Amino acid sequence: METNNPFQTNPVQTDNGKTASIISYFWFIGWLIAYFAMYKDNKTDLARYQLRQTLLFHLVTTVISWGLGILFGLVLFSTGGFSIYYLLRAIQVGFIILWIIGLIGAINGEKKPIPFIGERAQTMFPSI
Repeated sequence: METNNPFQTNPVQTDNGKTASIISYFWFIGWLIAYFAMYKDNKTDLARYQLRQTLLFHLVTTVISWGLGILFGLVLFSTGGFSIYYLLRAIQVGFIILWIIGLIGAINGEKKPIPFIGERAQTMFPSI
């Protein structure tokens, strides 16, 4: 007799890594959840590809946003040039567009690289 126990210890794996791929796009916390809670038990090629890509994407966006924010803030306060603020916002909009491109690829279950980042991430993080 088979029972439908939702708390069974060894559920049938029907996920092909798509869920971990999607969750990894939601900042570092999502990446950590996707890596430790989903990828460690169910290592798939799609999840591996997307985790590498999103790790580099999150690192690049954080470093550039914080770095340029601090640099532009210093220039803004010293010169009063408010047009630099708009340049930072344009860069952030570019990151949002790249994020959407990557997220759509993850939702569709594709190994679609994020422009400028995706292919490089595959060689930078071979241990994932």
